[in-house]
Amino acid sequence: MKVSGFTIAKNAVKFDYPVVEAITSVLPVCDEFVVNVGDCNDGTLELIQNINSPKIKIIQSVWDDNLREGGKLLADETNHAFDAVSADSDWAFYIQADEVLHEKYLDKMRARMKEHKYNMKVEGLLFDYTHFYGSYDYVGNSRRWYRNEIRVIRNDKHIRSYKDAQGFRKNGEKLHVKPIGVSIYHYGWVKPPKAQQDKQKSFHKMWHDDEAVKKMVSAADEFDYNAIDSLSKFTGTHPAVMQQRIQNQNWDFKFDTSKINLSLKDKLLAQIEKHSGWRVGENKNYKII
Repeated sequence: MKVSGFTIAKNAVKFDYPVVEAITSVLPVCDEFVVNVGDCNDGTLELIQNINSPKIKIIQSVWDDNLREGGKLLADETNHAFDAVSADSDWAFYIQADEVLHEKYLDKMRARMKEHKYNMKVEGLLFDYTHFYGSYDYVGNSRRWYRNEIRVIRNDKHIRSYKDAQGFRKNGEKLHVKPIGVSIYHYGWVKPPKAQQDKQKSFHKMWHDDEAVKKMVSAADEFDYNAIDSLSKFTGTHPAVMQQRIQNQNWDFKFDTSKINLSLKDKLLAQIEKHSGWRVGENKNYKII
């Protein structure tokens, strides 16, 4: 069984993305890893080169700002990375620059990929998600956070990154997937407040024109992490590759987890989900088989 990894990266240094941790967390299950580095001058290319692994394959591209509406640019560049995956790979592991796989899942990952290798009805593997917010001590626990997404796909070039590169489609149809009980740790909402604010301004430009971004993102210099509906305390362990970054955290964020800023409707829906496991109206980018 051959496994390739792939991701995209641009301005990773400027916006403090844990892209090195993301890549190195999945390298043990990959035979090669393709990184599509976008045009930037903040040291992102050098950052990826310094991973210094023979598995790393870097391609470079100029991102087309004309494709920014609806996040299409992100999907387009993700497809470029996927297209560079070796033809003889069985699976392709997609990880975003702010996502990390805990080492405790590595053996399980290998086992699930081997288990479903010859079942061609399985087009992808479905992951759970743990979303950190504000600091490494808190996780999102409301309906605003997506619970699952596809991160391993068949090496089938009819599969394409979908919309803003959050999920995938094959010939326009949702992929048939197997849940594997492995969680991706998402750190996109944990970074210094100034870097987070700068990221918000840049990230929204992937969907909207400049005037719309001005209306959507505060002009403040730092991001306000307190504007959140509900969080819970994280009681587990972080991936080993994240330990140095966690130790270097240089800002303070505290949240009263008893504080729940939800509408009556959302409170009711949260109770339904808590007792039944059913998330009413959940958008699913996949079909479970």
